[in-house]
Amino acid sequence: QVQLVESGGGLVQAGDSLRLSCAASGRTFSTYAMGWFRQAPGKEREFVAAINWNGGSIYYADSVKGRFTISRGNAKNTVYLHMNSLKPEDTAVYYCAARESRTAVTAPLGYDYWGQGTQVTVSS
Repeated sequence: QVQLVESGGGLVQAGDSLRLSCAASGRTFSTYAMGWFRQAPGKEREFVAAINWNGGSIYYADSVKGRFTISRGNAKNTVYLHMNSLKPEDTAVYYCAARESRTAVTAPLGYDYWGQGTQVTVSS
């Protein structure tokens, strides 16, 4: 069992930056692929970024490519999402997810554990 706790969300202005963190419990974190997803009001949960177990493979949604960076620190059982040049359309609840596999995927159904989410609001 893995528990995930996100932090770092908040209210920012367009063009600002934020760093989200996701702290994971459990000794098997380093063998799991991790992902970030987001869900805006009235919309389905969508893929943002994913990273495989050792950081060797990384994937981004087209909407965030070039602005967001996913990284992980296995020694700290933490995955990060660095968000630059934020836009109002980035406003959503951001969720961290863990997959019981070394290989990352982009589909939410591919993930086994989810955090409670952290709100990111970008004002124009």
